[in-house]
Amino acid sequence: MNRSRQREAPRVGHRRRLHEIIFEADTPLGKWFDVLLIASIITSIVVVMLDSVASIREKHGELLTGLEWFFTVMFTTEYLLRLYAVRRPSQYALSLFGVVDLLAVIPTYLSLILPGSQYLLVIRVLRLLRIFRVLKLAQYLGEANELLDALRASRRKIAVFVFTVLTLVVICGSVMYVIEGGENGFTSIPKSVYWAIVTLTTVGYGDISPNTELGQAIAAVIMIMGYGIIAVPTGIVTAELTNPKYRTVSTQCCLSCAAEGHHPEAAYCYACGESLETERSGLWPV
Repeated sequence: MNRSRQREAPRVGHRRRLHEIIFEADTPLGKWFDVLLIASIITSIVVVMLDSVASIREKHGELLTGLEWFFTVMFTTEYLLRLYAVRRPSQYALSLFGVVDLLAVIPTYLSLILPGSQYLLVIRVLRLLRIFRVLKLAQYLGEANELLDALRASRRKIAVFVFTVLTLVVICGSVMYVIEGGENGFTSIPKSVYWAIVTLTTVGYGDISPNTELGQAIAAVIMIMGYGIIAVPTGIVTAELTNPKYRTVSTQCCLSCAAEGHHPEAAYCYACGESLETERSGLWPV
């Protein structure tokens, strides 16, 4: 039994150190890893953007393709190492960062089957959210959590608001279809509803416009309503933010599921319930 544990110790130690480097920014190696990762992400995004320019692609197409495959292989290796470094790989794979990490490499492989899908790689910009951990800006992480809590608390009110707006644009679009008719561009109720959405949100493309006096009067009312309606979601979320729950967070990362944003005095992970004491003690959870 003791010999088997001795044989297991190096593997556990290696896995623990790998977790510190990949998921933590408290050590020099962990900080350098994240800094290099962010630099690679930015460079890969620039490569994708340059590849979309026809003149540059004609001159340096092979170089850009080679760089893109280099970054894809590197990010794929990093993703697999992250799965290996946590105790519960499935939970990390289904987390926000886990999904983003996977989506960051899939388009390149899909481009072998579906040409052009590689341009979806700009989703890698979402991975730059890791900069909050690298720079140890825990106060900004706390503010982000407060904003998310406010959005969750107001989601029902916002859902009712969106349903009300949808009902309003359907009614306004139908009325405009009856008043203006196809000769003025309102050829169907869906197209009239499209006009109502564009007008109510004050976007105003101008591709369709009412020509009758009654239609113009209704359009003016919808435009004025738009200014008040746009402010409603902001007011709902702001009302939740005026009484935020005070929450300080640390940069500690759970060994089991890689969840972040724990309270400094938290004993268990809020995502998977794993004890955080093993993290503080430097031991791998059994």
